[in-house]
Amino acid sequence: MAPLSSASNPGVINGFSPRRELRPFVDQIWRYDGLVQEHDLERVLPTGTMQIIINLADDTSRKYDRDDPRRVETHHGAIVSGPHAGYFIIDTAEQVSVLGISFTPGGAGPFLGMPASELRDLHVSIENIWGNVARQLREQLLEAEDSDPFGILEDWLLARGNGGLGRHPAVAYALTQFSGVPHTRSISDVTDRVGLSPRRFIELFDAEVGLTPKLFCRIKRFQHAIRIVHQAEVIDWADLAALAGYYDQSHMIRDFQEFSGLNPSAYLKQRGPHLNHVPLPA
Repeated sequence: MAPLSSASNPGVINGFSPRRELRPFVDQIWRYDGLVQEHDLERVLPTGTMQIIINLADDTSRKYDRDDPRRVETHHGAIVSGPHAGYFIIDTAEQVSVLGISFTPGGAGPFLGMPASELRDLHVSIENIWGNVARQLREQLLEAEDSDPFGILEDWLLARGNGGLGRHPAVAYALTQFSGVPHTRSISDVTDRVGLSPRRFIELFDAEVGLTPKLFCRIKRFQHAIRIVHQAEVIDWADLAALAGYYDQSHMIRDFQEFSGLNPSAYLKQRGPHLNHVPLPA
C-alpha cells in the first residue's frame, strides 16, 4: 500500500522526511487517520519500492486474490510489503489509522538481513523477518499515544541498520542513472560502466531492489505515465506514450494492463483521488 497523496482529505496526515542518515534509504515516514472510503476494495499499483505498514486500529492486514477477491491472505497488523511486479488488492477499512515507512528504491535492503528479491510480490508479517522485537514495535506505538511515533520508527530503523547502512556502489550508480524518465542510460550502458558482467549486475540489483533492472525501469516508466494521467481530464494516448518513453502506444497499453489490470482508458475512468490507489468496482 502506498501512502495516500491527497492533502485535501482531512483524514490524511502528510509524511515527513526522516533524519539525515536515513534519507538515502527512506523516502518518508507517514501516517493517516480517520480515512473513510466509499469503496471496500482497491487496487494498489506497483511502485518499484517496499514499505512497512502498521495498522494501528486493528491487528490485521489483508491482501485479496486478484482473480478471486473472496480469497483473502491475512497477516498480523504490521507487515512488510515487498516490491511488486503487478497490482494487489487491499481492504480500505484498514486505512482508518495507519503508520508507514516508504523506502527509496533498494532502500529497505540494509535493514532486512535478506535479499529483497525474496519478498517480491509478498506481504510478510514483520516478526517473520525481525522476530519478537518487530512484534513489540506495534505495541510500543500503541502505548506511546503522546509520544512521537515518527521518532520511534526512526530509532527502530537505525537499530535494525546497526551502523551498517550502505548499498553496493554498482546498484547505487544504476539507480541514479535510472532516475530520469525516460532514463538516459540503457541497462547495457550502466552494466558496461560498473565493470560487472551483465549476470552479476542483475543479481546484485535484484537482491537489493527486489526487481530486475529491466522490470524496475518498466515500473518507473509506468509510474511516470500514470502521474500524468492522474492529473489530466483528457489524454492524447499517443503523446503520453512518447512523453513517458514508450516505443509506441501499444507498448504502453501492454504495461498498463500488466501493472494495473486495466487498459489506459479504463484506468482514466476508474482512478480515485489518490495516486496508485484505484477503487475496485463493487
